[in-house]
Amino acid sequence: MLLLRRGLSLKVLGKEVDRACFGEKAKQIMRPDDANVAGNVHGGTILKMIEEAGAIISTRHCNSQNGERCVAALARVERTDFLSPMCIGEVAHVSAEITYTSKHSVEVQVNVLSENILTGAKKLTNKATLWYVPLSLKNVDKVLEVPPVVYSRQEQEEEGRKRYEAQKLERMETKWRNGDIVQPVLNPEPNTVSYSQSSLIHLVGPSDCTLHGFVHGGVTMKLMDEVAGIVAARHCKTNIVTASVDAINFHDKIRKGFVITISGRMTFTSNKSMEIEVLVDADPVVDSSQKRYRAASAFFTYVSLSQEGRSLPVPQLVPETEDEKKRFEEGKGRYLQMKAKRQGHVEPQP
Repeated sequence: MLLLRRGLSLKVLGKEVDRACFGEKAKQIMRPDDANVAGNVHGGTILKMIEEAGAIISTRHCNSQNGERCVAALARVERTDFLSPMCIGEVAHVSAEITYTSKHSVEVQVNVLSENILTGAKKLTNKATLWYVPLSLKNVDKVLEVPPVVYSRQEQEEEGRKRYEAQKLERMETKWRNGDIVQPVLNPEPNTVSYSQSSLIHLVGPSDCTLHGFVHGGVTMKLMDEVAGIVAARHCKTNIVTASVDAINFHDKIRKGFVITISGRMTFTSNKSMEIEVLVDADPVVDSSQKRYRAASAFFTYVSLSQEGRSLPVPQLVPETEDEKKRFEEGKGRYLQMKAKRQGHVEPQP
């Protein structure tokens, strides 16, 4: 559990603003249950901590004025890079601040530092941007309005508005293109998509949910990372760690008592990385009026490591069907675009 500390004011773009809600800081020591067999903390554990901090600060802000009470639900997580591995025994420092609000959503920036408690050395491991929407406690299908924030410069609001429009468009596009499912294949060949694809079926219980009966976004992300990790390990049969997570889109809420199926499949491999698509489908089971639906989707990138923690070559994926070949080329495009961005320039979209 995160150990939370309440600050004296809400931080908006680094500026202190007097409000009824507060900035969030948290600490948590990493234990064996949080890590893989090599001692590296699971990416899903860190994603869950990030989401908890974001949910707290956005819920506080959305309830900072008189009006209908609400809870902030996660709608999207922007690309998250794992800049440095975190290990058992280190302390995770998680801080969150609100950077933009639209009429119905809140943008939260979360930073994660790891601390070696023996030396006191700290290093940045993650920076993530999350988007939340306030849902009424009386009716969780009703989205409420968000109290505005005060910006120190007009440009900050304009920049935030551009980010808001971009993520809104991409989230809608992703929702419509995620209609397919991962089908099992008997006796698949090594290095094929079918060989490493994996699924996890989970019954959503009370401990997975908010007090209002729908699943915490961090719980879903942790399960997604577990499935992606299994796919990566099956493919390369080495120690693997999360390198980055592309935008995670939450298309719809998952309620208590639903059965969720988290499916993962390899889409692309470079010389030293693997891209894995993860799909989350929710099944109401006992409610015949509702059909199974796509609840969340994302792309995870993993790298293979030796016992000494050095990067290893990744076995090349062998796409077999036309759909697999198409997804491979799409993954290659994302890889090259991100590679170009890291090198300081972005190639134009085709």
